[in-house]
Amino acid sequence: MDVIGVIPARFLSTRFAGKVLVDICGKPMLQHVWERAKQSRVLDDLIIACDDEMIRKAALEFGAKVVMTSKEHTCGTDRISEVVNPLDVKIIVNIQGDEPLIHPMTIDNLARSLLEDRSLNMATVMKKITDAAQVNDPHVVKVVVDKDNFALYFSRAQVPYLASGSRMDEVTYYKHIGLYAYTKDFLFTYKKLPVSNLEKAEKLEQLRVLAEGFRIKVIETKFDTVGVDTPEDLEKVKDRLQKGIE
Repeated sequence: MDVIGVIPARFLSTRFAGKVLVDICGKPMLQHVWERAKQSRVLDDLIIACDDEMIRKAALEFGAKVVMTSKEHTCGTDRISEVVNPLDVKIIVNIQGDEPLIHPMTIDNLARSLLEDRSLNMATVMKKITDAAQVNDPHVVKVVVDKDNFALYFSRAQVPYLASGSRMDEVTYYKHIGLYAYTKDFLFTYKKLPVSNLEKAEKLEQLRVLAEGFRIKVIETKFDTVGVDTPEDLEKVKDRLQKGIE
């Protein structure tokens, strides 16, 4: 296989336990994620990697392929590694289980970036921020890239910072969307990287990659998402779906 998608689904989320099974317009959130990912034209397979029998049962009911993983994993990367270790696959797309608005074209464009450029080990996604309120929102992760769209830094803070005399309309801010693609080899390298002080400070796992000197390609998308970390996020998703906003 060239590309598979894996949706890591953990029941005991720190901020919102059981959120992957919460009802959104008559379906569990995880089903929304899976149905959108199934529309991808690039994925050769799609697997839900879970640690809880309730998640496994729900996923089987809506027709997903499910693999049970250890409850000891502390992050989605480790959960995905357990699933893909025995598989003959080149590229893995990590599709977050709390992104019910993820667009299949975003998944495809991300996967193609690694398929078309074999020098890349890892890639992720950014969306131009059009709502100024998001710039200072710590729940919206910002990314700064170089001229070739490789990540320079990810932060919950306002980056770039506007020094005295600078104007916001002179700067483009990008929201980081937590969708990742890796080569299989790099996934296992990533898994072994030490936690950096940057990661500890920002609570952003991808910073360990930059701290160790590896590069992350960042693909721009026009499709926004709403990651569900809180009940308030859930209401935003419901509102968008009810209004038919993609």
